[in-house]
Amino acid sequence: MKNENKILKEVIIYCDGSCKGNPGPGGWASILVYRGKRKILTGFARETTNNIMELTCAVKALEALKEPCTVVVYSDSTYLVKGMTEWIQNWKEKQWKNSQKKLIKNLELWHQLDRFAQKHTIYWQWLKGHEGHPENEECDRLAKNEIKKRMK
Repeated sequence: MKNENKILKEVIIYCDGSCKGNPGPGGWASILVYRGKRKILTGFARETTNNIMELTCAVKALEALKEPCTVVVYSDSTYLVKGMTEWIQNWKEKQWKNSQKKLIKNLELWHQLDRFAQKHTIYWQWLKGHEGHPENEECDRLAKNEIKKRMK
């Protein structure tokens, strides 16, 4: 639970996921920045989708936080950002079902992100991908490198 009386640490997270084929092998990367210090997290999945990698990079970054924080998450994934800022409340009200009354895809990852949103104060910010933003470009490169190095 968020502590409204305590000043929370401020963390910036940049994240990106990538998939070679959809589905196919995928990689993800996150850069966490706290007081000018950076921590890089990366990972790989042998058979996945791009959307799963986009959600996973945010989940893994938020998992790395040891205490409640104020967080700005930058992503070029409209799926992730709109999911957390526009769609999630409606999904929750409809028992995590979409407009066709079927459970939403990637439900466990959305549940995890929702739990983190209860713990942290999170601001979700969309960045246009491949527009030269240094951290976004670095995350993209790192995610793609995860696929390359694991598929050798």
